[in-house]
Amino acid sequence: MADVAPPRDALSLLPGLSAIAGDYDLILCDVWGVIHNGLAAFPAACDALERARAGGATVLLVSNAPRPNAFVRTMLDGMGVQRAAYDGIVTSGDVTRAVLSAQPGVRIFHLGPQRDLGTYEGLDLVSTDLPEASLVVCTGLLNDDVETPEDYREMLTGMRARDLGFICANPDIVVERGDKLIYCAGALAQLYDELGGASVYCGKPHPPIYAEALARLETLGRPVPAPSRVLAIGDALRTDIIGAAGAGFDSLFISSGIHAVELKSEHGAAPDMAAVAQLFAAGPAPRAVMPRLSW
Repeated sequence: MADVAPPRDALSLLPGLSAIAGDYDLILCDVWGVIHNGLAAFPAACDALERARAGGATVLLVSNAPRPNAFVRTMLDGMGVQRAAYDGIVTSGDVTRAVLSAQPGVRIFHLGPQRDLGTYEGLDLVSTDLPEASLVVCTGLLNDDVETPEDYREMLTGMRARDLGFICANPDIVVERGDKLIYCAGALAQLYDELGGASVYCGKPHPPIYAEALARLETLGRPVPAPSRVLAIGDALRTDIIGAAGAGFDSLFISSGIHAVELKSEHGAAPDMAAVAQLFAAGPAPRAVMPRLSW
């Protein structure tokens, strides 16, 4: 027997994606915290997306990864995530490349780990040291295992004094890596803004990544559905839920991701619904909540 969906005006635990999947033609699913925890994939989540596709929905993975979608696809392959679970991938790295391609010849300073340099492959730009740069592109912290945004305050203050443009290729503040939360580029962009800068954000919750996702539908030969027929799935209030609401989409909140500790939902445990209600009290709320995505 199919799971029963909760009323649309009631924030409650969803028994399974099958309860609401038929309401949507397009599912925009987060990656980190939903499909995997940075180290291992969640098979039930992958199975749920595959079943949603079998039922007629298009599934696009929408990630704030600062690298192009091919990197995420290779990573998912390595984790054993079957490509039958999704139709395509859109990343904030893709949006970053589009922003940079509109500024040919720009002199950039890359702020982030060496592993992210592939983001710039094939682009017409000049990579330079910070004193010669006219634009900073931030993909993350240099050593996110130990560093915090405060380690960059002096550098960011100097950038602000020169009024450098600052492109944030990953608006996440933190992301899950196993049982740890690590800082992302969004944390540095947030501090830059606090210092008086004006960051350009290339991922969720900002509009460009959703526009990129809808454009990707056209390359797949799929019609763009009405916003009411789009469901965003994610584990972060700030990026996934607020971003979906801004785009006019419904959302499904996964409680065992970056909010797990405050919601008492570690390791897929059912969340404290009073804490969930408090989390969403001041802003947009999802249609429903699940500890982890499953069918």
